[in-house]
Amino acid sequence: MAGRFRRRAVALLLVPLVAGCSIGDVRRPPPDRTAPSPRPAATEPAPTAAEVELREVRVPVGKGYDQPYVEFVSAERGYALFAGCSGRPPGRDCPAVLYATTDGGRSWRRLTHPRPVADDQQLYVAPGVLVLLAEPHGWYTSTDGGRTFAHSRGEQAPAEWRAAQGSYQIDEATGRVVRWAGRRGTPLPAQPPVPVPHGVAEARDLLVVAGVDGGKAYAAVSTDRGRTWQRTPVPVPGGEIGVLRPVVGPDGEARLVGWPPDRTGFPALWRYLGRWVPVPAAGHPARANSVVPLSTGRFAVNGPDGVGVVADGRYGPLDWPVGPQHHLTLLVDGAMAGSASGEVLLAPGPVGDRRWVRVVLSPA
Repeated sequence: MAGRFRRRAVALLLVPLVAGCSIGDVRRPPPDRTAPSPRPAATEPAPTAAEVELREVRVPVGKGYDQPYVEFVSAERGYALFAGCSGRPPGRDCPAVLYATTDGGRSWRRLTHPRPVADDQQLYVAPGVLVLLAEPHGWYTSTDGGRTFAHSRGEQAPAEWRAAQGSYQIDEATGRVVRWAGRRGTPLPAQPPVPVPHGVAEARDLLVVAGVDGGKAYAAVSTDRGRTWQRTPVPVPGGEIGVLRPVVGPDGEARLVGWPPDRTGFPALWRYLGRWVPVPAAGHPARANSVVPLSTGRFAVNGPDGVGVVADGRYGPLDWPVGPQHHLTLLVDGAMAGSASGEVLLAPGPVGDRRWVRVVLSPA
């Protein structure tokens, strides 16, 4: 289960919105670190839990519904799907219910779910696109905020969803890097020298592709939109890399996040400064579940032992109101989000002046 929804291995792309495009299950991994080091001197201001604004709304969905799965595209626009009833899939006595907000969770408007009775219900969002999966009936895609939906079938995600994942993507059927335009992706003039690409990202005028083959990390960059490539060695400080993804910081800097094979250990981190430079994190905990790039080469990392920041070569705790259960991401407008079952933490605003908001949507 992911939230209240069963995982499904489909051709959807897990896309941290600042990271360009990467392969994998669209669902965020479940939350899954020893004594932290002292706090680094240069960190973002850290609001305490007392400074968190609570936006709690109860909506009339009827009796028996579980907490919804809530997903935000930006700090203002989000969607919520009630699709579980006492731990079981929705049925005719408990059909799936869909809600939307355009004011950051202060108010919610009920949408008409196009297929409320199905064996399994899932919700996926991207800029300009809302996708519902209602198995076994197929996909329902909206590009107008949920007012209308187009129906499609098949294992492959709808073209509208794939188009929303960025101009450059990894084609899951072939493993090739493609440029997406309209409703199809066209392979680049030259493919990067990366044996098994895991992701591609645009960082200013740089195109970055990274991946892993046999536990070894590979990366390549292009400055001419994929016509030519330069392999860029990735110095691995120690340990095997299982997943390597390129990400882009709020400052437009290209970076890499390398997860160990079990996906629960603390990741290896790099910055691109004309070459890949490892980012030390002395004193870091053993485990982590999510990483978000911050400005000036820093990273926020969350995991079982809490949330912290990697800065100036060290790891230190942050006083953010984020629990081990929250999965950190950056939204399309640069807002920070921490998602957990039944709630989302939002931190809009510029780096250094973020204000946290807890959005809770409950069945009435």
